[in-house]
Amino acid sequence: MSQPDPRSQPDNLGAFFAENKTLLKEYLETRMKIYRLQSIRLFSRSAGYFAWIIISALLAFLFLLFSGLMVGFWFSGLLGSFVKGFGLVALLILAVFILLAVFRKALFVDPVIHSVIQRSKEEEEED
Repeated sequence: MSQPDPRSQPDNLGAFFAENKTLLKEYLETRMKIYRLQSIRLFSRSAGYFAWIIISALLAFLFLLFSGLMVGFWFSGLLGSFVKGFGLVALLILAVFILLAVFRKALFVDPVIHSVIQRSKEEEEED
């Protein structure tokens, strides 16, 4: 068997790159478009979740505000004093905030981490 002439290899390699330069360029442009579209998809999903969180937080705040007023007036009628009724509601709300602060990792942090991991696994399976 005869071996190829080593002097002709650079010409063959150069010809290979010259022939496939446009193919490589198209491949890189396509990959860049894919990455750009994936980042747009990620940004749009994040923006949607952010808008949903803002609207939900606003509605939860309004619900808590008006239910606090309602319970405050109810306790005021039971106890015969606005100060005692609304003071009791303030203590209840403070107790809820303290409980949420104490159990924040179990109630908020861990479920969010698990949700993000699950969504990233689902996105990998889609691709």
